[in-house]
Amino acid sequence: MADRRQVLRLGAVAATAPALAGAVAAPALAHPGRKEPEVFGHRGASGYRPEHTLASYELAARMGADYIEPDLVATKDHVLVARHEPEIGGTTDVANRPEFAARRKTVLLDGVSVTGWFTEDFTLAELRTLRAVERLPAVRQENTLYNGLFKVPTFQEVLDLRAKLSKELGRDIGVIPETKHPTYFRRLGLDLETPLVDTLRRNHLDKRGARVWIQSFEAANLKMLHQQYRVKVNLVFLTSAAGNPFNDPRSYAQWLTPAGLKELSFFVDGIGPDKSQVIPRNADATLGTPTTLVRDAHAAGLKVIPYTFRAENQFLPADYRVGTDPNAYGRAIDEQITFLKTGIDGLFTDQPDIGVLSRTLAG
Repeated sequence: MADRRQVLRLGAVAATAPALAGAVAAPALAHPGRKEPEVFGHRGASGYRPEHTLASYELAARMGADYIEPDLVATKDHVLVARHEPEIGGTTDVANRPEFAARRKTVLLDGVSVTGWFTEDFTLAELRTLRAVERLPAVRQENTLYNGLFKVPTFQEVLDLRAKLSKELGRDIGVIPETKHPTYFRRLGLDLETPLVDTLRRNHLDKRGARVWIQSFEAANLKMLHQQYRVKVNLVFLTSAAGNPFNDPRSYAQWLTPAGLKELSFFVDGIGPDKSQVIPRNADATLGTPTTLVRDAHAAGLKVIPYTFRAENQFLPADYRVGTDPNAYGRAIDEQITFLKTGIDGLFTDQPDIGVLSRTLAG
């Protein structure tokens, strides 16, 4: 029998985001026969609220995001919580909490020396005494208004919020958890795969057709989820513009060759490339010419969901910036439209409302 992913990888269900207030119905798709590209709220609506908080996820859904994205790490008592990294010095107020000062340490995180406070040294009860802060205060000064207001959420709380908002908004909000540094946590005896799969199954979400993707920068992690845990939800391999997955002899570039994509298609359903792998930038930082990645991935039966689209000038190609303030908004809508016209199947954005509008205007 053919592998399920070979047969069904193009069968993921897409939900249409609600039109923005005052907007007309979306025009016909530019690619007949292809489902409408989906908007993934990157760490929620992290352009407007501190990332990986319930407030950020809720705002993303209310802005029309099809999916919300929790990055998952483990606590000392093996509970999955939503943080961008196991190091939490930049995303919580732990540095200002004298009772935890002695827990500051240096670890080798996937081969890189990192100093700070790490979730594996905190029980969930201890972690819940901390409060989230804006990770990029110089870029998103407005977000600092919310510093200290929100707790670190568990994965279960994210799923509870997803269910609540799906009922209220009348559409099935998707969730796309990312396993952060799975090899690191496995070596600590705190594997991410078991509680992740158990939680999905407890919530009746590990089934075909569920609006769930699991993503990882480690191909071995995704292969384990497919072969050992036999998950039924979609899997997506995240790729960086340079380097290798941790403990992998193959580079990300090698995985994205036609041969590499064909191999990936046996255990994943999509790729999440750095957006520069879809359209690179020229030497002068202007936007260049699209690569063949979207075409090659589609030929292998894989969906393509690049990251990360942000509105601030410093994250935009030089020819899409407006003015000289690096933190001011540039032509983010135009950039996203340009990428959508390459045939991508969705995009990760810090400002989901801009993603929804760009999709509508791309037509």
